[in-house]
Amino acid sequence: MGIVIVLAFDLGASSGRALVGKIDVDAKKLEVEEVYRFPNGPIRIGKHLYWDVPKLWNEVKEGIRLSYKRYRDQIASIGVDTWGVDFALLDSNGELVGLPYCYRDPRRKEAYEEIFKVIPPEKIYMRTGIQFMPINPLYQLYAMVKDRSSLLQAARTFLMMPDLFNYWLTGLIGCEYTDASTTQFLDAYTKKWAFDLLEEIGFLTNIFPEIIEAGTKLGPISSELAEELGIARTIDVIAPATHDTGSAVAATPIDEDSTYISCGTWSLVGVELDKPLINKKAMEYNFTNEGGAFNTIRFLKNVQGMWFIEQIRASLAKRGMNYSYQELTDMAAKAQGFKSFIDPDNPRFLAPLDMIDEIMKYLEDTGQEKPSNIGELVRLVLESLAMKYKYVIERIEDLTGKKTRKINIVGGGSRNWLHNQLTADFNNRIVTAGPEEATSVGNILIQLAGLGYVRSLKDVREYVRNSFQIRVFEPNHTEKHEDAYAKFLDLLEKQYSRLR
Repeated sequence: MGIVIVLAFDLGASSGRALVGKIDVDAKKLEVEEVYRFPNGPIRIGKHLYWDVPKLWNEVKEGIRLSYKRYRDQIASIGVDTWGVDFALLDSNGELVGLPYCYRDPRRKEAYEEIFKVIPPEKIYMRTGIQFMPINPLYQLYAMVKDRSSLLQAARTFLMMPDLFNYWLTGLIGCEYTDASTTQFLDAYTKKWAFDLLEEIGFLTNIFPEIIEAGTKLGPISSELAEELGIARTIDVIAPATHDTGSAVAATPIDEDSTYISCGTWSLVGVELDKPLINKKAMEYNFTNEGGAFNTIRFLKNVQGMWFIEQIRASLAKRGMNYSYQELTDMAAKAQGFKSFIDPDNPRFLAPLDMIDEIMKYLEDTGQEKPSNIGELVRLVLESLAMKYKYVIERIEDLTGKKTRKINIVGGGSRNWLHNQLTADFNNRIVTAGPEEATSVGNILIQLAGLGYVRSLKDVREYVRNSFQIRVFEPNHTEKHEDAYAKFLDLLEKQYSRLR
């Protein structure tokens, strides 16, 4: 069979990359080569946050140009994954209607607080199995209905973000299952749009395309794009698990007793199930049942992850202090720990103007000691993340009835050795870290499934185990960790009691 070459685009909320996967289908091994990297991020216009998708599309085209220049007709396929929960609208001519809103846009929070007067939360959860978070598209749609948005009046087609890029690549319209499941209006059992929920909020239901599965071959790139880029039309476009976490989990070497953490801007903490787990307790704990590749369910909870470190770096840069991620980690490793903590998922940290100021205000409001230097600040965040993971994992065990003995951390956050070690220490479980490029690896291998070389998740993970070194972090759990966690739980209880 020889070598198969595919091109994967991994578009994240802070950066995007074009990566070439070189797959030896006989040895069941692969190599990943980064061809092109570019920045991404929301842009603030007035009170709102948007995505500059025309710029992103230019970056995708540049990634194709560079990859084709190097590998030409050897490239068998292209696949795109993106962050979840955001969407675009097309008009009757197939043109983009406005810039897509970013999930951190404040309008979603306002709609989130009002929608339950229209639809009981129990009805939403029992149909969709998706956790309640202001970032979910359901609330953006409700905001558009309430505002009588002119964008909505012009809309004729709804596409999740990766589906928009697939449309621009091929001219074909469809919504891939793993990303569509993040909307909170997809039926978790039938995998069809829950039109009755949309009708209750007064939203149009005739603009939603067919749901397609991860691994679907959409067709060749469009003739217009091939002519523009000067490339052959022999390259197919395949929908991987287009939600980046869906691709990352597919490439996570999970055992039966494993919990995974797909750690990037967000940390997705969960387990893999073969069917939805939807009941009153899962709703009370606010767990989500997102679609996975190969007919699986990603039963998980979102925790704000490396977003904190990204934003701390940005806040420091505004103060004239520029530090690399490695420098911040080294300072945190030398800093005193067990001093103060934050709840990473407090709404105030979703989109603050200055993360350092917001953390300091939180510590002041909760009567805690403030860090005396940058190292203590970063360590405070990493310890808080490790304890929030523990909090989530305990609830996973309660809901599934299964004990977790190992934690698999994948994604960019797995590069941070201190993050991994603190997770092992506070959770008193072995942590395995890697592959770091789990999202792109999953994207590549699900494209391979679309090409007919891979038939199951077991096959995908065999490639992963054959190809990447997985680092192991042994726990060093002490009474200090237990005492800190007790304080953390007390902090959460006080916070949640104020919200009730």
